[in-house]
Amino acid sequence: MAQQGTATGETTRTLRRTRVCVVESHGRAKTIKVRIDRQLKHPKYGKYLKRRSFLHVHDEKNEAKAGDTVEIMECRPVSKTKTWRLVKVVRSSGN
Repeated sequence: MAQQGTATGETTRTLRRTRVCVVESHGRAKTIKVRIDRQLKHPKYGKYLKRRSFLHVHDEKNEAKAGDTVEIMECRPVSKTKTWRLVKVVRSSGN
């Protein structure tokens, strides 16, 4: 149930997942590749391990460049690999 109606006829959207991540590459048209870094604790030894994931993000205006910190939001599938879209550039890398 993505939308719910109210008595006044307005519809409200459910909250979607958002992430803040770093742009790895911006070589393709309207697409950026972002890196999500995370740390997890080893279940037995307790050492913190670094893990990273990569996502393809739809960038309609081609405004993000490599090294920028961006905020992305989950959306409907745009293509085979893109299910996220760019919300805003949080911090520019200055390149």
